[in-house]
Amino acid sequence: MFFKVSEELFQKFPDFCVAVVVAEGINDGQLIPEIEKMLFSSVQEVHSILKDSNLKERKEIAVWRAAFERLGINPNKFPSSIEALLKRIAKKPEFPSINNVVNLVNAIGIKNMVPMGAHDLDKTKGDIQIRFSREGDLFTPFGSSEQEEVPPGEPVYADDLEVRTRIWVWRQGEKAKVTPESSRIFFPIDGFKGFTEENVLSARDELVEYLPRFFDCRTRTYWIDAGSPEANLQIV
Repeated sequence: MFFKVSEELFQKFPDFCVAVVVAEGINDGQLIPEIEKMLFSSVQEVHSILKDSNLKERKEIAVWRAAFERLGINPNKFPSSIEALLKRIAKKPEFPSINNVVNLVNAIGIKNMVPMGAHDLDKTKGDIQIRFSREGDLFTPFGSSEQEEVPPGEPVYADDLEVRTRIWVWRQGEKAKVTPESSRIFFPIDGFKGFTEENVLSARDELVEYLPRFFDCRTRTYWIDAGSPEANLQIV
């Protein structure tokens, strides 16, 4: 299994980069209080930072808004996932607990203000790609069992089965969502060199630190940019 970013996307965004963590052998169970505390702490800290500021002017948000606008996508209608999370937290310092892995991803992503994904590798088929959508691509919205058509020309995460995220980092789908039963997980952390690369690397390092501690799992990391557009994820 490979993770690939299309040449076409790098042509439009040569500074785009992705840090990837793959975890195998995750042993999840009842909610872990320490992770819930981490999530609570991240939410409280970020709320204090953002409550009296203009969120759209922060570099972590502005770079995604500019990228969407360059593609002809209205970021007010389709905000990046991290903008949606931070906007919610800026208004009210509360965030739901979901499950251990998702809580950890949210705690780290919110703290570092970067979009982070989590995809169950046992629910994916073939290579994982970031590419532009094509005629006939389908997507299953989160919480739904019904597929919807994806307009051609939209940046998406996809595997051989279907689109996994709409509009790059706007909305993740149902099919590869992480549950307490997920044992092999692909974590992408998206950013742009010169803007959020340090945030991305910080989030990656934290994830690699905490995953083995909490879940007794093995991790591997990969770095994707224009000079290295694909990685063999070594899934067996």
